Amino acid sequence: MQEVHPVQVANQPTPRELEILKTLWDNGPSGVREVYQILAEAQDDDLAYNTVQTLLRIMEDKGLVKHHVAGRAFIYTPIFSREQSVDSYVDRVFNGAASEMVATLLNNERLPAKELERIQDLINEAKRRRA
Repeated sequence: MQEVHPVQVANQPTPRELEILKTLWDNGPSGVREVYQILAEAQDDDLAYNTVQTLLRIMEDKGLVKHHVAGRAFIYTPIFSREQSVDSYVDRVFNGAASEMVATLLNNERLPAKELERIQDLINEAKRRRA
Protein backbone atom coordinates (compact mmCIF):
# COMPACT_ATOMS: atom_id res chain seq x y z
CA MET A 1 0.00 0.00 0.00
CA GLN A 2 1.32 3.45 -0.90
CA GLU A 3 1.97 6.12 1.71
CA VAL A 4 -0.86 8.59 2.06
CA HIS A 5 0.06 12.23 2.52
CA PRO A 6 -2.42 15.07 2.58
CA VAL A 7 -1.87 17.37 -0.37
CA GLN A 8 -3.12 20.94 -0.24
CA VAL A 9 -5.38 22.18 -3.05
CA ALA A 10 -2.61 24.58 -4.12
CA ASN A 11 -0.36 21.55 -4.53
CA GLN A 12 -2.68 19.71 -6.91
CA PRO A 13 -0.81 18.43 -9.97
CA THR A 14 -1.10 20.32 -13.23
CA PRO A 15 -2.07 18.27 -16.31
CA ARG A 16 1.61 17.82 -17.28
CA GLU A 17 2.53 16.87 -13.71
CA LEU A 18 -0.31 14.36 -13.71
CA GLU A 19 1.19 12.75 -16.84
CA ILE A 20 4.50 12.40 -14.97
CA LEU A 21 2.68 10.92 -11.95
CA LYS A 22 0.91 8.41 -14.21
CA THR A 23 4.30 7.37 -15.56
CA LEU A 24 5.66 6.87 -12.05
CA TRP A 25 2.50 5.04 -10.89
CA ASP A 26 2.65 2.68 -13.87
CA ASN A 27 6.42 2.12 -13.97
CA GLY A 28 7.52 2.57 -10.38
CA PRO A 29 10.38 4.76 -9.20
CA SER A 30 12.21 6.17 -12.22
CA GLY A 31 14.93 8.57 -13.21
CA VAL A 32 14.39 11.69 -15.29
CA ARG A 33 15.63 9.92 -18.42
CA GLU A 34 13.13 7.05 -18.06
CA VAL A 35 10.23 9.43 -17.41
CA TYR A 36 11.28 11.59 -20.36
CA GLN A 37 11.54 8.61 -22.73
CA ILE A 38 8.13 7.25 -21.78
CA LEU A 39 6.46 10.65 -22.16
CA ALA A 40 8.28 11.44 -25.41
CA GLU A 41 7.09 8.16 -26.94
CA ALA A 42 3.49 8.69 -25.81
CA GLN A 43 3.14 12.33 -26.89
CA ASP A 44 3.63 14.03 -30.21
CA ASP A 45 4.48 17.50 -28.87
CA ASP A 46 8.00 18.80 -28.38
CA LEU A 47 8.78 17.72 -24.84
CA ALA A 48 12.30 18.57 -23.69
CA TYR A 49 14.35 16.52 -21.24
CA ASN A 50 15.04 19.70 -19.25
CA THR A 51 11.29 20.33 -18.95
CA VAL A 52 10.76 16.92 -17.34
CA GLN A 53 13.70 17.52 -15.02
CA THR A 54 12.35 20.94 -13.98
CA LEU A 55 8.82 19.61 -13.50
CA LEU A 56 10.08 16.81 -11.26
CA ARG A 57 11.91 19.37 -9.09
CA ILE A 58 8.77 21.51 -8.87
CA MET A 59 6.71 18.41 -8.06
CA GLU A 60 9.12 17.58 -5.25
CA ASP A 61 8.74 21.10 -3.85
CA LYS A 62 4.95 20.63 -4.00
CA GLY A 63 5.19 17.30 -2.13
CA LEU A 64 3.98 15.20 -5.06
CA VAL A 65 7.19 13.16 -5.45
CA LYS A 66 10.38 12.46 -3.53
CA HIS A 67 13.77 11.34 -4.75
CA HIS A 68 16.78 9.34 -3.74
CA VAL A 69 20.19 9.29 -5.40
CA ALA A 70 21.39 6.19 -7.22
CA GLY A 71 24.88 6.80 -8.56
CA ARG A 72 24.57 10.11 -10.38
CA ALA A 73 20.84 9.82 -11.06
CA PHE A 74 17.91 11.11 -9.05
CA ILE A 75 15.27 8.39 -8.82
CA TYR A 76 11.78 9.82 -8.27
CA THR A 77 8.97 8.08 -6.37
CA PRO A 78 5.39 9.36 -6.26
CA ILE A 79 4.07 10.52 -2.89
CA PHE A 80 0.73 11.69 -4.32
CA SER A 81 -1.22 8.49 -5.01
CA ARG A 82 -3.86 7.61 -7.58
CA GLU A 83 -6.30 7.34 -4.70
CA GLN A 84 -5.55 10.91 -3.62
CA SER A 85 -5.98 12.05 -7.20
CA VAL A 86 -9.41 10.41 -7.41
CA ASP A 87 -10.45 11.73 -3.98
CA SER A 88 -9.43 15.23 -5.00
CA TYR A 89 -11.31 14.95 -8.30
CA VAL A 90 -14.48 13.67 -6.63
CA ASP A 91 -14.29 16.49 -4.09
CA ARG A 92 -13.73 19.21 -6.69
CA VAL A 93 -16.09 18.03 -9.42
CA PHE A 94 -18.80 16.10 -7.55
CA ASN A 95 -18.70 17.80 -4.12
CA GLY A 96 -17.48 14.54 -2.58
CA ALA A 97 -20.38 12.42 -3.89
CA ALA A 98 -18.79 9.33 -5.42
CA SER A 99 -22.26 8.09 -6.40
CA GLU A 100 -22.64 11.15 -8.65
CA MET A 101 -19.36 10.33 -10.35
CA VAL A 102 -20.42 6.71 -10.87
CA ALA A 103 -23.82 7.83 -12.21
CA THR A 104 -22.04 10.12 -14.67
CA LEU A 105 -19.83 7.25 -15.83
CA LEU A 106 -22.76 4.88 -16.17
CA ASN A 107 -24.75 7.39 -18.21
CA ASN A 108 -21.84 7.84 -20.61
CA GLU A 109 -22.87 6.32 -23.92
CA ARG A 110 -19.24 5.60 -24.83
CA LEU A 111 -18.81 3.12 -21.96
CA PRO A 112 -18.59 -0.36 -23.53
CA ALA A 113 -20.56 -3.29 -22.08
CA LYS A 114 -17.30 -4.96 -21.01
CA GLU A 115 -16.43 -1.92 -18.87
CA LEU A 116 -19.90 -1.97 -17.32
CA GLU A 117 -19.39 -5.63 -16.41
CA ARG A 118 -15.99 -4.82 -14.88
CA ILE A 119 -17.52 -1.98 -12.83
CA GLN A 120 -20.28 -4.33 -11.60
CA ASP A 121 -17.63 -6.92 -10.63
CA LEU A 122 -15.73 -4.25 -8.67
CA ILE A 123 -18.90 -3.16 -6.87
CA ASN A 124 -19.72 -6.79 -6.00
CA GLU A 125 -16.18 -7.37 -4.70
CA ALA A 126 -16.36 -4.20 -2.57
CA LYS A 127 -19.67 -5.39 -1.10
CA ARG A 128 -18.16 -8.81 -0.27
CA ARG A 129 -15.18 -7.20 1.47
CA ARG A 130 -17.44 -5.04 3.62
CA ALA A 131 -19.85 -7.84 4.55
